[in-house]
Amino acid sequence: MTRAAVLGSPIAHSLSPVLHRAAYAALGLGWTYEAIECREDGLPEVLGRPWAGLSLTMPLKRAVLPLLDEVSDLARAVGGANTVVFEAGRRRGFNTDVYGIVTALAEAGVPGPGSAVVLGAGATAGSALAALRELGVHKAVLVARDPARAGEAVAAASRLGVGVSVRTFAESLPDADLVISTLPAGAADPYAETIARSAGALFDVVYAPWPTRAARAVREAGGVTADGFTMLLHQAVRQVALMTGVTDVPVEAMRAAGLAEIARRSSA
Repeated sequence: MTRAAVLGSPIAHSLSPVLHRAAYAALGLGWTYEAIECREDGLPEVLGRPWAGLSLTMPLKRAVLPLLDEVSDLARAVGGANTVVFEAGRRRGFNTDVYGIVTALAEAGVPGPGSAVVLGAGATAGSALAALRELGVHKAVLVARDPARAGEAVAAASRLGVGVSVRTFAESLPDADLVISTLPAGAADPYAETIARSAGALFDVVYAPWPTRAARAVREAGGVTADGFTMLLHQAVRQVALMTGVTDVPVEAMRAAGLAEIARRSSA
């Protein structure tokens, strides 16, 4: 039996199993996909099991890099791989988060930004900076709760050729065409009104609850918002393509399954 999984901690509420299983069902593949609780110290053992592919979330995207045989140029530049494909005994790492962000912004109709602010300095911030580069933005402001821990994101920006200046949340946010929040659920809530005054558009990686407080504030101020579910969907679409080799991935079947699961959880 061909096996795939998502690894991370915490992992119980991951939507990845719903999205991947929907794809496998639509494609007629007898694959399995499970969610496995895993932290950095357990990663080498789990990687040694027989897999076709793995999805990685916090806190494993950076930790996996030295355990791989090959790392894509994008994943290396970003400083994190969220996808591992096992081929001919080799572990190949990719980053599909960047594709997810760019596609989510396009679906939401967010105009091409001339200026941008990234909230947060974790692994997803590196993907956000890479997405901005794809959109033609070569300078950004990085806002971190603890600037001393922003080193990895700043290093990613340097590798990507994106200039960054680092600020704290205690400082005022500059006006920007686009704010990308990579903060966990609830963390941006205290800054919702500030974001709304500063941002023409907001992409928030959070997908539940949606809209977030910041997204509501931006909408009320006349701005455009893009949600984390659409990013999650499209990064999973790219993962399915990489793991299975299928080019015509059933996006709408995956979307319907994901939205139905979000609705089920909301009503539970």
